[in-house]
Amino acid sequence: MEHDTTLLLTISIGLGLAFVLGFVASRLRLPPLVGYLLAGIAMGPFTPGFVGDAGLAGQLAEIGVILLMFGVGLHFSLDDLRAVRWIAVPGAIGQIAAATIIGLGVSLAWGWSLGAGIVFGLCLSVASTVVLLKSLEERNALNGVNGRIAVGWLVVEDLVMILALVLIPAFASSLGGGGGAPASLGTGLLVAGATVLKVGVFLAIMLVVGPRILPLLLREVARLGSRELFTLAILAAALGIAVAAAKVFEVSFALGAFCAGMVMAKSEYSHRAATDSLPLQDAFAVLFFVSVGMLFDPSVLVREPGAVAATLLIIVLGKTAIAIAIVLALGYPAGTATMVGASLAQIGEFSFILVGLGISQKLLPSEARDLVLAGAILSIILNPLAFKLVGPLTRGLTAMPRRIGRTARRQMKFARLERRLEAEQVADDAALTRSSLTPDEVGVQFPIFGHLAPDARTGLAALFVARRAAPGERLIRKGDPADEIFFIETGEVEVSLPDRAIRLGRGEFFGEMGVLLGRARTADVTALDFCDLQALSRRNLLHFLDQHPDLTAAIGDVAELRSLENRKAT
Repeated sequence: MEHDTTLLLTISIGLGLAFVLGFVASRLRLPPLVGYLLAGIAMGPFTPGFVGDAGLAGQLAEIGVILLMFGVGLHFSLDDLRAVRWIAVPGAIGQIAAATIIGLGVSLAWGWSLGAGIVFGLCLSVASTVVLLKSLEERNALNGVNGRIAVGWLVVEDLVMILALVLIPAFASSLGGGGGAPASLGTGLLVAGATVLKVGVFLAIMLVVGPRILPLLLREVARLGSRELFTLAILAAALGIAVAAAKVFEVSFALGAFCAGMVMAKSEYSHRAATDSLPLQDAFAVLFFVSVGMLFDPSVLVREPGAVAATLLIIVLGKTAIAIAIVLALGYPAGTATMVGASLAQIGEFSFILVGLGISQKLLPSEARDLVLAGAILSIILNPLAFKLVGPLTRGLTAMPRRIGRTARRQMKFARLERRLEAEQVADDAALTRSSLTPDEVGVQFPIFGHLAPDARTGLAALFVARRAAPGERLIRKGDPADEIFFIETGEVEVSLPDRAIRLGRGEFFGEMGVLLGRARTADVTALDFCDLQALSRRNLLHFLDQHPDLTAAIGDVAELRSLENRKAT
């Protein structure tokens, strides 16, 4: 009996090519996203060899969009945005407006319609959050003031694009889409009003009813102790809410999934939800980028080199110049302006979603997708160069006439923001890092403490400081002072040694060698997934060990064994 293997071939070949080309891109110090898009191009109808099923790939891409937006909602933080709102909100809105106008002007020169120009400009105005976070993390700038401003800026961009996803279908006919005669402005406003009303009802239900139901559901499922059921509950909620939003309220899948993630983020199990959904989110996100690449016709680079060049210039130079000008106009120093400008000099996932929506609404011509994809691939490849130019551009702007720079005043404003962010971070840390482990849980979670008496475990629980880490986050850097030891509650970390990498998981600990010996860190340690950690400062650990010498021997034995294995390996 023969079986239809189209779906299996599309998924297996897509993921296989994405892995190979993503690996090559990473070795070339490019974001893996470039490799995923190239894998889609290789599977597309415009290149020789295997051609994937575009229809199936499109459906898989919808799941990818849902899980991507669910992840965005799950990690969305109004507190982070509030801290940098005075620069992120006006900056992002101004930059989106200016970039959209430039894109509109260029597209009108090409003979496109007003609606096509607006959507095309929006596609070029929003940067990729995935690329930005990776770039900032590689430069250890994610938690700095400039990094937080850039992230807040992109949060505002994402919110504006979510609003665009709602309004574009409502105004499509008024802007010349839908394939028929353009509707009047009044009709467009009525349709938009009805759409906004539906969105308002959906948001009211999600924000009022959702926090009462979803966290309770997760709590009850978590009590069953089944990891499979917990993961299934998360996926069912994300996909179910997204589909219900689209079918009942005629809201986009993306907005429904974003709201599901945002509501679920209020649960005490949000961190576990992010951890458990991450593998499927990553897999379908890869398939989303592959499916987008399948629609790209590389011949556009030869057929329309001028249009590709114009698109790339808007993304890389236009957006960067606009962002730098806005940040300087808001009174911040040149270093902040150039860092934000470099962060925005690329486009990604939201651009792909918007261009697909524009084409489905018959607002954009099909060649718009090729231009957006070409601009995305080329701008992502060039983005590391933009960050390398941050230093020279900063020095050049600082050296400009005082009427433009006003360096001292800008530095004072930056310093005030830095102090405010530090104060808020301290307050957040005080609220979030209190260990919630009971004395009994200390012995269960970490076997090395299992033999301690209850009163000793009570004292130890009071010394623990809870920490969380996201995938790819560097927890320990080689050569840094050793001031803490970490115990893994959930998740996995990787210890990078000169000749090999070691994985440590739940119940294990790391960072003990430098703490016990009073030396600098001897290896990098990176989170492999979302991790819950308990940290002990060197001072508290040594004081506790003085009172419990048997524990000193136990931890020392592990450290000695690891040291011996390292010496054998070298």
